[in-house]
Amino acid sequence: MIRTDLYWQKISDLKVALKDAGYSLDIDNQREELLRLEKELEKEEVYTNLAKSTEYSRKAQAIRNKLEVFDVAQKAITDAEEIITLAEEENDDSFIEEVDKDLTKAEKDIEEMQLQALLRGKYDGSNALMTLHAGAGGTEACDWTEMLYRMYICYAEKNGYKITEYDRLAGDGAGIKSVSFKVEGINAYGFLRAEKGVHRLVRISPFDANARRQTSFSSVEVMPEIDNSDEIEIRPEELKVDTYRSSGAGGQHVNKTESAIRITHLPTGIIVACQNERSQIQNREQAMKMLISKLVEKREEERMAEAQQLKGDIKKIEWGSQIRSYVFCPYTLVKDHRTGSENTNVQAVMDGDIHQFIVDYLKKS
Repeated sequence: MIRTDLYWQKISDLKVALKDAGYSLDIDNQREELLRLEKELEKEEVYTNLAKSTEYSRKAQAIRNKLEVFDVAQKAITDAEEIITLAEEENDDSFIEEVDKDLTKAEKDIEEMQLQALLRGKYDGSNALMTLHAGAGGTEACDWTEMLYRMYICYAEKNGYKITEYDRLAGDGAGIKSVSFKVEGINAYGFLRAEKGVHRLVRISPFDANARRQTSFSSVEVMPEIDNSDEIEIRPEELKVDTYRSSGAGGQHVNKTESAIRITHLPTGIIVACQNERSQIQNREQAMKMLISKLVEKREEERMAEAQQLKGDIKKIEWGSQIRSYVFCPYTLVKDHRTGSENTNVQAVMDGDIHQFIVDYLKKS
C-alpha cells in the first residue's frame, strides 16, 4: 500500500493558500471587470481612440495574467487529486512523479499570486521610469553606473519587460554619468520601486595601475509612468524648453537637427530630457510624460511625507547613504612563506591597498 497521506495534506494546504491568494487578488470581481473591459474595447469610441484603447487593453491584459496564474494553479491541484485517487485505487506509485510536478507547479504559482497581492499600491501596476546618476568615485562611479544599467536591462529581458532609453550622458573616460529609461511591463514599478536609493560598489579598480581597492556610488531614481493626471496642471509659462542635437547613433537626421528636448519646470526646478526619438515632437511628448510623473511623485511625497510610502529620503550619493552594497573583494588570501599556509587578512582589505599590503608582507618574509 502506497503512502499518500502526505500528498493529501500538501494538497489541503495548497487549497487553503490558493483560496487566500484568490481572495487577496479579488479573483471573482476581476473576472467581471475583465468582461466589462472587453465590452468597452468593442465600442467604436474606444477602439478608434488610441490612448483609450491602449489603456483598456493594458488593464485587461493585467487581469488576464492574474486569472491565468490562478486557473493554472487550480487545475494543477485538481489534477494532483485525481492522480492520487487513481494511484490509491490501482495501488501503483508510478504516478507519484507526475503528482510532484503538479504540486510544485501549483506551489510556485501560488507564491507568484501572493507576491502580486502585495503589489496593490496606486501605481504598482504602472510602467517604471528610471534614472541613474553617477556619484562619488569619478570614472569608477561612471563605470559602476553603466554596470547597473546593464543589470537592469538583463533583469527586464529575463522578466519580459521592454526597455526604452530616453537620455544618456557618457562619462569622460568610461561609463555613464547619467541615463534615463523606461521599463515597460505589468507591475514594472511595483517590482522596481525598491531599487530607488544609493548603490555602493567595492572592487579592485580596473582603472588603477596599482590595482587598489575602490568604492563607487550611483543613485537610482524610480517613478511610475503616468500618461495624464487631472490633478496636475502645467501652464506653458512654467516651462523652459531647450532643444539640442542628439548624441550617439541615429543617422544624419538625429545628429544634425535639434531634435532632443530638455524641459525645466520653473516652480519646482525639475528637469527632464529625451533624445531617443527622431522627431522633436515625439521627444517633447515623452519628456512631458516624465515631467508629469515626477510632479505626481513630488505631490505624493509631500502628501505622505511621514509615511514616505512613495519615495524615501533623498540622500547624498556617498558614504553612509547606500541602500545596498556590492562587494567584490571582501578579503584576500596571503601565503605565509614560513609556514606554507594561506592566511585571511580582512583588515588589510578594509584598510584599502591590497597590492601594497602583499608586497610589504612578502618583503618582511
